[in-house]
Amino acid sequence: MKWVEGAKEGIVVAGGQGKGNALTQLHWPNGIFVDTLGTLYVADSNNNRVMRWTQGDKTQGAVIVGGNGQGEGANQ
Repeated sequence: MKWVEGAKEGIVVAGGQGKGNALTQLHWPNGIFVDTLGTLYVADSNNNRVMRWTQGDKTQGAVIVGGNGQGEGANQ
């Protein structure tokens, strides 16, 4: 969920849709980090990727690492 200051409802940005490549899907998120700029990072374990949501993102994040399946390649 994403919550804007003063909002009465949050916005679903990811999750609840199982395994897959869509930017709104998270499957077994296993770690979370927020940096000093408010950027949110999530380790999306079963989708083999790390996702990022910046302050300007409205409804979906971006894949910053992985997303190409499990393996030992440089982009996996």
